[in-house]
Amino acid sequence: MADEMVLRAQKFINVTYGGKLGIEPVAENGISSWKVMFALTRALQYELGITTLSDTFGPTTLSTLQSKCPTLNAGTVPSANFARIIQSGLYCKGYDGGDIDGKYNSRVSASITRLKLDMGVDSAFPGDSLVPKVFKGLLNMDAYVTVNGGSESIRAVQRWLNGSYLNRRDFYIIPADGHHSRDVAKSMLFAVQYELGMADGTANGVFGPGTQSGLKSHPVATGDSGRWVQLFSAGMILNQRPVAFTSTFTSSLSSAVSAFQSFAMLPVTGTGNFSTWASLLVSYGDQSRNGEACDGITLITPARAATLKANGIKYVGRYLTNPVPPENDQDPLRHKAIQPGELKTIAENGLRCFPIYQTFGRDASNFTYPQGRAAGQSAINAALDHGFKTGTRIFFAIDFDALDADVTNNVLPHFKGIADAIADDGNRFGIGVYGPRNVCTRVGEAGHATASFVSDMSSGFSGNFGYPLPANWAYDQIVTRTIGTGDGAINLDVNIASGRDIGQGSFDAPRTPLPDTNLSSNVITAMRTDVGKYMESIGFPNDGGLRSHTHEECFRRVVLEWDTVTTYLAYKYKMRKALIQTTAYWEMRHIDPVDLTVDEVVRDTFLTTGYFKDSSTGIAQQFGLTAALAWNYAIQNGYETGEIRDVTNAEAKYNIWNKCRFDEQFAMSTVPLIHLWNAGGAPGNAIPEKPLRPISLDYTESEIYQILRRYQGAEGTEATEHAKQRTALYQIMEKYNSISRNV
Repeated sequence: MADEMVLRAQKFINVTYGGKLGIEPVAENGISSWKVMFALTRALQYELGITTLSDTFGPTTLSTLQSKCPTLNAGTVPSANFARIIQSGLYCKGYDGGDIDGKYNSRVSASITRLKLDMGVDSAFPGDSLVPKVFKGLLNMDAYVTVNGGSESIRAVQRWLNGSYLNRRDFYIIPADGHHSRDVAKSMLFAVQYELGMADGTANGVFGPGTQSGLKSHPVATGDSGRWVQLFSAGMILNQRPVAFTSTFTSSLSSAVSAFQSFAMLPVTGTGNFSTWASLLVSYGDQSRNGEACDGITLITPARAATLKANGIKYVGRYLTNPVPPENDQDPLRHKAIQPGELKTIAENGLRCFPIYQTFGRDASNFTYPQGRAAGQSAINAALDHGFKTGTRIFFAIDFDALDADVTNNVLPHFKGIADAIADDGNRFGIGVYGPRNVCTRVGEAGHATASFVSDMSSGFSGNFGYPLPANWAYDQIVTRTIGTGDGAINLDVNIASGRDIGQGSFDAPRTPLPDTNLSSNVITAMRTDVGKYMESIGFPNDGGLRSHTHEECFRRVVLEWDTVTTYLAYKYKMRKALIQTTAYWEMRHIDPVDLTVDEVVRDTFLTTGYFKDSSTGIAQQFGLTAALAWNYAIQNGYETGEIRDVTNAEAKYNIWNKCRFDEQFAMSTVPLIHLWNAGGAPGNAIPEKPLRPISLDYTESEIYQILRRYQGAEGTEATEHAKQRTALYQIMEKYNSISRNV
């Protein structure tokens, strides 16, 4: 909501400083923001005589302010504009700043006093003077009162930390908003280090060897009191445990500690020992712990299985697919996916396996509803191929530093897509989530996963800093370690297991990677329904909407009427039939009246003038030049026979374009040739691409994506987004083809 005094502050910035030394004008909308705070910070630097201005209230600003204005009040504020910066900052923080008239008057004085009280530094810096570190806290967007349902207990901890340690050189005021965060977690580590006696410059807010060694000498237990108990109870509160913020270790606190230890799978002692301290302070906790679970990218051989058993490991996490093909036999990722015979080895050695599905996406843009549908169906297909039984929970990975907004906008829709795919498959498999704590918690609370595999080893992730261990955690990844020797040596990630998931200890026979066959009559109804439901979910109504063809018409003509032909083509060119079906169905669903009008214009223009203006046409929307280049490539590389077409000749291009338009069998036969041509890098195209390995039945997900994308256009165009959607359609087509070929 706009505020009149914030608007006046914005006008003051623009009139007084706009354009000076890089101080950009701010929007005059009456709304406080980081841009306004950055501008005020630069204005302060300008008034201090700093010539290189920055958005950051950093060491130079702080030291200059400390040197020139160690205390600011009615008698020491150096200029009217200096006072106006303070008044503007107060209004942007929600405090009374007077009339922004350049006077450090009684209203400003009262607000500075209140600000320091809210921060918790009123005892450390009594009175109404504004000191440099408080000034730094004034010119940011941190809140010092509870906001958005913040906890008063957490706020009490935040205010206590501010008041207790602000005089230390590297400790700065943290929010007092009732929410745990990265800054709060780091301040706790500073506090521990200060209490251990570390000097300024040595204390760094990192859970390093010195901090760990010191904590081992400071256990707390019932009857203890003092600063260490206060820090420990603060850690419990920040981890959302129901305790009082206290300096006395009571029996009530001991009971809460026991409950926390039981929840986190720590030895239940009711005392604040090192392992418990570690779990409260950093996401990975005590990395010397031995876990009952592990995950990794290394093939489990009999010798390695023996090593795992000897080290107390019961559960092994392995990947269902490797989304990117290994570059060579030395590629460390060559065995990332479960290998033939591996599950049999795991079972024979008394181990259990929990499957992990990870896409090749490493940022928010790779997680959307259509990609979730693709991930869900791809994981189902792979799980069945490997022999995982009904009831297995698959953990879907979010392996990047997802901010809370990323979770809302990308991760949750992605998991909704996964859940829909699993549901449409009859809920044969359960859904787990792998990722940072916040991701796991929010996906679980949304009802899209029943257990979490927490990437706590990534302690620097925003979603781990300041978030408690999810209530439904099954595996907690804490450290990478190499165990065993010789043939039994294995590098793995050690996971603590809660028992909420125990993987699978026996498996069905793996499905043999067979060539495709004609669709079984038993799958057609379900396939028709699933394809239609998916297309509706991404905005294509079954009745066609504004497009020229309905779902039923496209499914009948592309999938059913040409089933024998596509089966033959897939066998002939050693590619999955779903690649042909997906491409042709998708293109036909996109045909609209404009496309049909353009076809008539292209024909009439050529017939009357001899000029051929290429366009996409026919059931599979193929350009004449593309079709000609693909057929030439196929002939030159022995996939087909015939005469090479002259791609510079208008009539030759028109003739093949016209054949693609009216001869559906020819158009369907051209689809796989375009795929082969694209896999070869599309030689002769205006924008050739990097060749892929030859198309094969074991094409990985990234290769399938590339083939689907290249059919439509270049990376970075509409083709990219469409390919992400078509990948999900491919997985649905492949689901029913795989059922048919395994009947």
